Amino acid sequence: MSTMEGRREHAEKLLAALRERIVVADGATGTLLYSRGVAFQHCFDALNLQDPEVVRQVHRDYLAAGAEIIETNTFGSNRVKLASHGLEKQAREIARAGARIAREEAGESAWVAGSVGPLGKPLAPVGVITRAQAQAAFREQIEGLIEGGVDLIILETFGDLREISVALETAREITDLPIIAQMSFTEEGKTIVGDKPREVARRLTDLGATVVGANCSVGPQVIYDVLEAMAAETDAFLSAQPNAGLPRLVGGRYIYLSSPEYFAEYARRFVQAGANIVGGCCGTTPEHTAAIARAVKGLKPVPRKRKASVLVLEKEEAAEGRRLEERTAFAQRLGKEFLVSVELDPPKGFDPTRVIQGALKLKTAGVDAINIADSPLARPRMSPLALAHLVHENVGIDVILHMSCRDRNLIGLQSELIGAHALGIRTILAVTGDPPVMGDYPNATGVFDVDSIGLVHLIHLLNQGMDLTGRPTEQPTSFTIGVGANPASVDFEHEMDRLAQKVENGAEFVFTQPLFDLSLLERFLERARPLGVPIFLGILPLRNYKHAEFLHNEIPEMVIPDHLRERMRKAGDRGLEEGVAIGREILLEARDEVDGVYLMPPFNRVDMAIEVVKVLEKRD
Repeated sequence: MSTMEGRREHAEKLLAALRERIVVADGATGTLLYSRGVAFQHCFDALNLQDPEVVRQVHRDYLAAGAEIIETNTFGSNRVKLASHGLEKQAREIARAGARIAREEAGESAWVAGSVGPLGKPLAPVGVITRAQAQAAFREQIEGLIEGGVDLIILETFGDLREISVALETAREITDLPIIAQMSFTEEGKTIVGDKPREVARRLTDLGATVVGANCSVGPQVIYDVLEAMAAETDAFLSAQPNAGLPRLVGGRYIYLSSPEYFAEYARRFVQAGANIVGGCCGTTPEHTAAIARAVKGLKPVPRKRKASVLVLEKEEAAEGRRLEERTAFAQRLGKEFLVSVELDPPKGFDPTRVIQGALKLKTAGVDAINIADSPLARPRMSPLALAHLVHENVGIDVILHMSCRDRNLIGLQSELIGAHALGIRTILAVTGDPPVMGDYPNATGVFDVDSIGLVHLIHLLNQGMDLTGRPTEQPTSFTIGVGANPASVDFEHEMDRLAQKVENGAEFVFTQPLFDLSLLERFLERARPLGVPIFLGILPLRNYKHAEFLHNEIPEMVIPDHLRERMRKAGDRGLEEGVAIGREILLEARDEVDGVYLMPPFNRVDMAIEVVKVLEKRD
């Protein structure tokens, strides 16, 4: 009999057991590894290769406590999560090793479940992970688990029904082994993105899950309520693996407070609610497993029948959309008049005086809006939101706040946007952000939960009165959403495809990167105009010849034609004047082709920006 045939036969025994009695699953792997000295920062999955004995001991302890299903130490062994440890090329090997370790410890006396967790980055369009990339990552991990000898696959701790659906569909393409599909729920009884238990149960059952259920979450009470709702919508087997409550930091270590006795009580309740598999997640230990095993010993599954009812998905009403009168003067004039915006970088210290004075000069010169950059080139500066508020309050000019995806996760981005709105900032330029490796702290971690496309989508949802989970907010925001584009991009087709996606997700205007070759602008406009949003030409006045050479040779995708660099060389000490002259020429030539200009004076030299835009007065 082949190994795969043997695994299928063993899996059939599991299905038979689930029909006859309650099967006990193990508890947390990470909790035990952490308690035994493995640091949180360490890649737990890599221990399958680096220190297999410590993983073996975890499995032995759970088996000794009465676990009949043990999970492989592979929750995060996908290429996306492993990339943060530089181990993405070992994803399959780590998954295979984790399965073999568990298989050797379980023998034929217990079942081995190949653990598959979420990728750790949200899927497009909110995030940057495409469906094809997600499928490839899950496939690689699951195939490694099967090669290592698992009896079943367990998809666990997913917070997004879309992502677990991709994982389940991928798993079903690979294997006919049993699949447990579990999601994690908040105190409100929904997943973090708003999926409801009945919806989850119906979807996972229809996609071919053998067992559906809930794990992790905040503790047994939430899981119990979720399980009751699921039981009414599926005839699949049910599983429950809650956390041991919420953790507390005690003496430098995280401690979970739910006792084994408390778990034993809820294990019996889970069975009454319809559970066929009961185990634990974060914070649970072999002591919890032993208590569960004692509590469910001799119990049989409770007969239940899937309700023959049509599932009506509840739609929470979003707050009323933004009102026109809440839009700024800049937003109301957008696309109707030629507008001028000037970018100012936040200071490196805490004194905003010079920036505010510069903004006052620009307002007096007739500039329509001030852009506040978000730590350009990944160099730490004053909070752009703080500076935007100060400029808005002290100068009385519309402010465009750049918001980067580099430094904030999805929670931080939403919090920052809500805070910006409360402070009166109504226009956002959504940018992906320069990677930390470009800046003063190359070892800093870039978050990039989403890119600029995902950020546009998030802001658009907030404008509709919904957050990223689909839940209604107290009030809708009234942001005007801008994005960037680079007409000089080496991969022009990719750049235009991304721009189209930004507009499709809610972008309302476009700022181009600095442009010195207007033939590139012509090509860009041919493709961008049909998108139907106002386009601002980016102009960066040159300071001197050295500045021109630096931009052309050292800044990616910045093209300054030979004749302009030669003009700057010949200008010598008159570099500032020549840079302004070039900026004026570009502005005059493009004036009738674009909807506005976006000036980026070097080192906040507002006088250069003012001199460039004076040419508009002469023409008008």
